[in-house]
Amino acid sequence: MTDDHDINRPEVLAEMRAVFARYEDALVHNRIDELDALFWPSAHTVRYGTAENLVGIDAIRAFRRARPSQGLARRLALTVITTYGQDFATAMTEFHRDGDARIGRQSQTWVRFADGGWRVVAAHVSLIDG
Repeated sequence: MTDDHDINRPEVLAEMRAVFARYEDALVHNRIDELDALFWPSAHTVRYGTAENLVGIDAIRAFRRARPSQGLARRLALTVITTYGQDFATAMTEFHRDGDARIGRQSQTWVRFADGGWRVVAAHVSLIDG
């Protein structure tokens, strides 16, 4: 069990914030290879989106390659990143897109792997009325 001293250790939180920023930059600029590199390459990886349920890295990669590359810009709000120990973190954020009154919500579960660094193992994206 992780005690309170292992939650948001400054050096781990700084790493996770940097990785989250890297992910966000790749997302809004449609850097598919970078996005793929930030997801755990496993059949166990899950991404539930606003209109799709993707199980396994192959399904996630196929979705990324098929989606439109325009209209990805967004503004983040209320981002909360929490680290637990050295190798586990969650990232939650709201996002807003111009011309869309809905509020987007994104949740990610991150694990640090010895052979590849921080990777998303589960993600969820949803929209609610603003």
